[in-house]
Amino acid sequence: MKSKLKRFEIIANRENVIEPGKEIFKTIKGKWNTDYFKRDRPITLELACGRGEYTVGMARLFPERNFIGVDKKGDRLWKGSTWAVEDQLANVAFLRTEILFIESFFEPGEVDEIWLTFPDPRPRIRDIKRRLSSSRYIDMYKKLLKPTGYFRFKTDNTDLFNFTLEELAVRNDLIEFEYTHDLYESPLRPECYDIKTKYEEMFAAKGEKIKYLRFKFKH
Repeated sequence: MKSKLKRFEIIANRENVIEPGKEIFKTIKGKWNTDYFKRDRPITLELACGRGEYTVGMARLFPERNFIGVDKKGDRLWKGSTWAVEDQLANVAFLRTEILFIESFFEPGEVDEIWLTFPDPRPRIRDIKRRLSSSRYIDMYKKLLKPTGYFRFKTDNTDLFNFTLEELAVRNDLIEFEYTHDLYESPLRPECYDIKTKYEEMFAAKGEKIKYLRFKFKH
């Protein structure tokens, strides 16, 4: 517990973590490039980012872009924010909030790309609407993305992946839609840059196939 409290204290004093209690938390919507990054560059979101492996990994690969990891767990964000500080990555930010409230922090069309990486599969039937790849969330992501922006999704969970495919199958607003049930053996693998989260490494070591899909919305 002391360790977790210490991490909360650290991120409370870090500029690269936007969280409740900080003035910028209430004013950042529509102003990420002007008020935080101080430069007008494409924005990539990693939703349910956990420790932020993708956020930080892509920021290292693409210094010309801006990256924001979003998660509700402050102790997880501490890890990613620490990596960003250690690597002196000025193109990284972390937002502490529930994904349900994501529209409170971004204007329509403010985001150039969205990654959803290994979210909680929420296996219980009563939690279907809380799955981050359900239709109500997909509708939110559509609002945030620019017309040219990709939505990308990775998971080890077969049931969640199949559920997501079913949700997407009834839509008529998707283009450039590709998916695979075995990313490591797929021609889509280079799109993921071989960045691996803690969960990906853990489940892949157990023999789980990594699933991946991406698409753009028609506008």
